[in-house]
Amino acid sequence: MPSPLQSTIPSTIASYVPLFVHVGVVVAVVSALIGLSLVLGPRRRTLPKGLPYESGTTTPGSAHQRFSVHFYLVAMLFILFDVEAVFLFAWAVKAKSLGLAGLATAGLFVAVLGLGLAYAWRKGVLAWESVAQ
Repeated sequence: MPSPLQSTIPSTIASYVPLFVHVGVVVAVVSALIGLSLVLGPRRRTLPKGLPYESGTTTPGSAHQRFSVHFYLVAMLFILFDVEAVFLFAWAVKAKSLGLAGLATAGLFVAVLGLGLAYAWRKGVLAWESVAQ
């Protein structure tokens, strides 16, 4: 007499067959499209095609030039405050059910991030005029 576990294993594997068929069809279609583009596409390599494209203008300088750390600091601050907005949207959806404790927690969260913004502002991280060109 087969155990209950042995009788459920084939049915569990069988439930994945549509997924495997779908993945197989996707791989076949993508491979066919890439193969057709390689076979039918033009292969004329010219100098203008090999150059990097910068909005229709020639690229000034080298691609390996150094950037000021200021650009990276501003990017990190943008990501930080962008993530803050995501957390605030999630809080806003549940604001009524969280009550006063939720409001206090969100207020503390915004206050800490506001202090961080004030610190960055005071240190001159957001001042573009001071960036050396």
